Parts: sequence; C-alpha cells; structure tokens
Amino acid sequence: MLLGLARIIDCPGASVPFSYSADLRDLRYGNSFPVTEPVVAEGIVRNTAGVLVMTGNVKTTLHGVCDRCAADFVKEVSFPIDVVLVTELADEENEDEWVFPLEGDSADLDDIVRTVFVLNMDSKLLCRPDCKGICCRCGKNLNDGPCDCPKEVDPRLAALKQLLNK
Repeated sequence: MLLGLARIIDCPGASVPFSYSADLRDLRYGNSFPVTEPVVAEGIVRNTAGVLVMTGNVKTTLHGVCDRCAADFVKEVSFPIDVVLVTELADEENEDEWVFPLEGDSADLDDIVRTVFVLNMDSKLLCRPDCKGICCRCGKNLNDGPCDCPKEVDPRLAALKQLLNK
C-alpha cells in the first residue's frame, strides 16, 4: 500500500497519520511461520525541516515454537518505527536500512513494515527472554523445574572427588 505524502513534502511542520495492516504470513523464521495474524502499523509521517520522518510502531501476536525448550507459545510483540523517507538514495552502495526511498510522492508501507518487523525480530524465537531450555540428558523442560539428573563432575576435578569418597 502506498501512503500519499504529496501535501507534506514541501510543507515543513506538516504531518500525515497512518494506520496499516500488513499480511506477513509468508515470513519464515527457521522452520516456522510465526506470524499468523496481521501486523498492525500505526504512526505519523512528519516533515521536520524538510526531512520526512516516519515514527510509530508495529505490533502483532507471534505463534511459534521456542528455539530453546521446544514449547509452543503465543506472544505479543511490538517494535518501534523510526525511519527516514527520501526522494532518492544518495549512495546505494552504503545504503542505510532505516532510510527508504519514496515512490513518486508516496511511501511503500508494505516494504517499510516488513523491513522494520524483520530487523527488530530476535534471531531466535523464545517463549520468554529467560527460557532455561531443556536438559541435554533427560530432555525435561527446565522452565518447569530442575531435572533429577545427577550433577556432572568436571573431569579435571575427578581426582579430588576420589579423596572426598575416602
């Protein structure tokens, strides 16, 4: 979807609000497609001293499988939008990922929302930030409590353990 900005391009101080719902169900993370609900983007584009600045946020609900404990989870996520819109890119070789070119007098909200969402996602999908994962020996989810596996002794200290057993 294109957001028309013709009325604010030459009017410092002017602004245009926006609200957009993007379909990112085709977005793949590892072996899953965690975005099953629309990604909602809301905010405003302001002409600040001749520079078009888009601010706002994108939010959705992720449905995924945790990369540490393999548990299914549902989690609300929200990421800030803070990008600059330009009529043409000055140097395409050293392009900044937070600068987007206008298409005529319009901003491509599909491209902006997808890029902002992907760049803000963590590299791993986790059910929660402090996920403890699973025990490498018995496979128990350590978020549910400790497992009953005996503690492994550091092989470098095995000789000392023999002294304690005597």
